[in-house]
Amino acid sequence: MVWIRHLALAALIVTCAAPVCAQDGPIVEQHNAEAADDPSPWLLLPLVSSNPKLGTTIGGLGAYLHTFDPESRVSIFGATYQYTSTHSTIAAVFARTSFKADHQRLSLAGAFGFIKNDYDDYLGTGEPLRTNDDLKAVLGKYLYRVKGPWFIGAQGNAANYQVLGDSTEDQLTLETLGVQGFSAAAIGAVVMHDTRDNDDMPTRGWHLNLNNLAYREAFGGSISFDNYRADFRAFWSHGRGHVFSVRQYNWVSVNAPVIAQSTVLLRGYKLGQYLAPYMSSLEVEERIAFTPRWGATLFTGAAALYGGDEGASANHDVYPMVGGGLHFVIKPVQRMLVNFEYAQGVDDNRGVYLKFGYGW
Repeated sequence: MVWIRHLALAALIVTCAAPVCAQDGPIVEQHNAEAADDPSPWLLLPLVSSNPKLGTTIGGLGAYLHTFDPESRVSIFGATYQYTSTHSTIAAVFARTSFKADHQRLSLAGAFGFIKNDYDDYLGTGEPLRTNDDLKAVLGKYLYRVKGPWFIGAQGNAANYQVLGDSTEDQLTLETLGVQGFSAAAIGAVVMHDTRDNDDMPTRGWHLNLNNLAYREAFGGSISFDNYRADFRAFWSHGRGHVFSVRQYNWVSVNAPVIAQSTVLLRGYKLGQYLAPYMSSLEVEERIAFTPRWGATLFTGAAALYGGDEGASANHDVYPMVGGGLHFVIKPVQRMLVNFEYAQGVDDNRGVYLKFGYGW
């Protein structure tokens, strides 16, 4: 389930363009002028990341952009593939659509992977662990605009996740910790408020997503548990194209097996290394515009794990992070960018990322 979360995020890195507002001034005018130089509906990007625990990952993203009607946002259909220096393979296909004057939004994704994990300190036990994980997952979400910026909808996913120790000792560690693979199927509800002027390069507005996933044996899974999430983001434009942003995220898991509990969702940390029933995080980010196409990010934040019988880690319950990077706008009129960032956490947690879009 750790990689189900990771691949769901990666597979749904998709974009929806909104009309550009006049108050953005000369920068937007320049964006519109440059758009004529790039009329292609195709998007091709390299994907690279490096982490002391995951190794180096290389791959690519290919996508096709389409607008169903003038009032809807841009829809994207694509695929990603990544290969790591630990000999892991990850692939995903995805679609995120906006249609009927943006009154309906539909997202679909399928993820497939064979992942070799190498943990220096798994779950704060102080013990190293190597695992071989096999994943197949599909997920979908439908949203309907009920009034103004408010949407309601439903989501669901199904996955088969198997995890095996790389050696007899690693398998014994997994059994001791109660970590094992399983099949899972879930459905849930979504309530969303969205006044952002763009999904990928917002300059103002706020976004709230409240949702749950009910995993049940009755749906075909091997275990029953619940997840609840609340994701709040706000954006303020200032200066000539600069944006200050804030994100506050909460994740509550109820009766979830160890491997499906809440994890630290911050750049610089490996998903699934630190787990607990509950996670809350706060991030702030300054997005600086140097020119219409070049800019930088400066960010910091922290996540807290709590709710267990013992501390989420032998050393920490709070996980801070700081970092920065550069971005380049590859499709100005759709406001799509490629981002290169470095993030530093604690206990040798750090990461370098070349990816599509901002961190959030």
